[in-house]
Amino acid sequence: MNQRPGNQLFDAYFTARDMRDVFCDQGRVQAMLDFEAALARAEARVGLIPTSAVAPIQAACSAGLYDFAALGEAIATAGNSAIPLVKALGKQIAAQNAEAERYVHLGATSQDVMDSGLVLQLRRALELIESDLAQLGQTLATQAERYVATPLAGRTWLQHATPVTLGMKIAGWLGAVTRSRQRLAELKPRLLVLQFGGASGTLAALGEQAMPIAQALAEELQLTLPEQPWHTQRDRVVEFGAVLGLIAGSLGKLGRDVSLLMQTEAAEVFEPSAPGKGGSSTMPHKRNPVGAAVLIGAATRVPGLLSTLFSALPQEHERSLGLWHAEWETLPEICCLVSGSLQQALLITQGLEVDAGRMAHNLDLTQGLVLAEAVSIVLAQRVGRDTAHHLLERCCKRAVAEQRHLRAVLGDEPQVTAELSAAELDHLLDPAHYLGQAQTWVERAVAEHSALTA
Repeated sequence: MNQRPGNQLFDAYFTARDMRDVFCDQGRVQAMLDFEAALARAEARVGLIPTSAVAPIQAACSAGLYDFAALGEAIATAGNSAIPLVKALGKQIAAQNAEAERYVHLGATSQDVMDSGLVLQLRRALELIESDLAQLGQTLATQAERYVATPLAGRTWLQHATPVTLGMKIAGWLGAVTRSRQRLAELKPRLLVLQFGGASGTLAALGEQAMPIAQALAEELQLTLPEQPWHTQRDRVVEFGAVLGLIAGSLGKLGRDVSLLMQTEAAEVFEPSAPGKGGSSTMPHKRNPVGAAVLIGAATRVPGLLSTLFSALPQEHERSLGLWHAEWETLPEICCLVSGSLQQALLITQGLEVDAGRMAHNLDLTQGLVLAEAVSIVLAQRVGRDTAHHLLERCCKRAVAEQRHLRAVLGDEPQVTAELSAAELDHLLDPAHYLGQAQTWVERAVAEHSALTA
């Protein structure tokens, strides 16, 4: 691949290979050349240029023909990538057909080339992200159903709360993925549009043929023709970046949960193991959450990049100075980070290792205290809310002070045993019987995923 040397050490860890291909030098240049070839076809369709000029122009619109290092040097002087590329394209065509060279880039401006090329790249990026999200959603749906009734400690403020199920936790991840897929589907018509306005957005250079050419160009590129050029109206690309930010954050939440569940003190859920994965350079016993680290890392980095896109929104007049330039590497980097996060999320969730026995053990670490609410609610119906609350509070304090199981303390309390039998207490202090609507939440999340996938 004709690419300039770059920092490649971390690419395989933080970025999916297919996404990097979209935004590498070759991908950027080819997308701009695709615009130029399509412009020639559109102008020939309308009769602005001779049909004979199309083939020589298209033949030169192959990124492999160009020296990316030379283009990079020229960009430093030109101020954007389209100016030197169009010059190089013209020379390439002229060497084969001087007549055809006259019709290259006719009526377009540099930003038309770059922005429409970007949209072509974003279309491919969107396809990759949507595919990974759909696959991740299906994996999460399967895992949520598998562990729908597997109890584990709910944790609020990082402390044990009442029991939940692993399936319910996974269903929470699934719901976020489903909403992100919905958002992407909703924004797609606004994002996948042509940029074509010429020097100041009026297409004056094309005269009466401007709109027929614009429509033909949109058709050639399989994009929608928007209501007007959007050279300095950047809400489209920022909206896409914002949704990617939500995806990064939601995946970061997944990674954070998994990393906490992998902690030695919890040891309930693990990333899949593999030779050499998650080890330490000095501690042979280590099993680090290396996939979760990517998810958390991307969720940390993307908001800063996204702030650049938002900061670049108030662009000047009909062509921006510096604010447009700030987008060029920012949005591609967000796409790459989200792609890497998705790849790691798929690896984690597909091979999730679950220790249900450890979950049960951890649920009992507080010796029944996490189920005090269950007893209090039933007892309240018999002796009143305040009385039940204060009674259970007293029993809980005694259980802690005496280092006894709450079941034993309750069994010794006459006010409790007068209202609740031994069988009732055993039932109330069984985590499996205090899972509320956990199964319903899983069913609803899976149903919403399935409705979107159908």
